[in-house]
Amino acid sequence: MNKEQYNIIERYMHISMEDSAHDKEHIYRVLYVALDIAKQENNIDYDVLIASCLLHDIGRREQFENPELCHAAIGGEKAYQYLAEIGWEDNKAFYVKNCICTHRFRKNNQPQSIEAKILFDADKIDASGTLGIARTLFYKGQISEPLYSLDKDGVVLDGKNDEAPSFFQEYKYKLEKLYGNFYTKRGNEIAQERQISAVDFYNSMLKEVQDSYEFGKKLLDDEVI
Repeated sequence: MNKEQYNIIERYMHISMEDSAHDKEHIYRVLYVALDIAKQENNIDYDVLIASCLLHDIGRREQFENPELCHAAIGGEKAYQYLAEIGWEDNKAFYVKNCICTHRFRKNNQPQSIEAKILFDADKIDASGTLGIARTLFYKGQISEPLYSLDKDGVVLDGKNDEAPSFFQEYKYKLEKLYGNFYTKRGNEIAQERQISAVDFYNSMLKEVQDSYEFGKKLLDDEVI
């Protein structure tokens, strides 16, 4: 991909990104990790890969406005139409569309091409480790969801069997399960490295919160008769 073409696609990405949890810096991180992964793979179409990374979240606005929509499907179609408008060959624009449409984890719509698999892995890696936790916390704050929930006795729940939305629940239901769903060897290596810090972060936060409630309640009981 030449520099002029890259700049044109990059500018379109910039005007399409409004979600601060999926902002342009998320896009660049996904792109950079994707290029890292691609170095260990063969027969990569870098035009398709780079364009797919830059445009993979341009459907977020529509999904935010209507949660029933899938940002991957919307984004894939928008990317296809945009690339066609700026003169891309139809088959290349179509490959980009397919990459974007399959980057969101869905059992019935899995990535097939190597470029799609790399995008999938790179995007999921950005949800892993402490970086993924930070992004989740940022998003939870945006939509006013709590860090954790309490049971009927006021005990802090760890999220495992918790149906109420919270960061702990998101960690147990989604973030903790990320690490077995990678298509590439390099993607899996990066994810495994990041998993250690994520587990440590969650365990430390859980202990701090539970200790605070456990000991704090005892102290309160001593003071309030």
